Amino acid sequence: QGQLAESGGGSVQAGGSLKLSCDYSLFTGTTTNMAWFRRVPGGEREGVASIDDYRTAQYGDSVKGRFTIFKDNVNKTLYLQMDTLKPEDTATYYCATYDGQLLSRRIYFKGRPYNYWGQGIEVTVSS
Repeated sequence: QGQLAESGGGSVQAGGSLKLSCDYSLFTGTTTNMAWFRRVPGGEREGVASIDDYRTAQYGDSVKGRFTIFKDNVNKTLYLQMDTLKPEDTATYYCATYDGQLLSRRIYFKGRPYNYWGQGIEVTVSS
């Protein structure tokens, strides 16, 4: 792995904003569907937002209206703009896509599978 590289995490106060980036230029598979997931310690990965090649975006209920996913196909970078952050958004955030060559466990978000992950990046929102 190591072909999805997240950046932009950090600490922010509630109500603030952060923008995550995921460089997928080294990923050799197709990137029809890409997504952001997050996980809190001891929890399962939760789908946050996804986007397809038609730029159709979908969001988890807890972030709808606050987060925006977008993709730059020229620079091969996926973004997640996070506004009006809440303490409950504190988590490790992962960039994700699907690699049909892998036999690893799939996690589904909005009906689409994901099985290839970045290393993850920490986001901490303080009250």
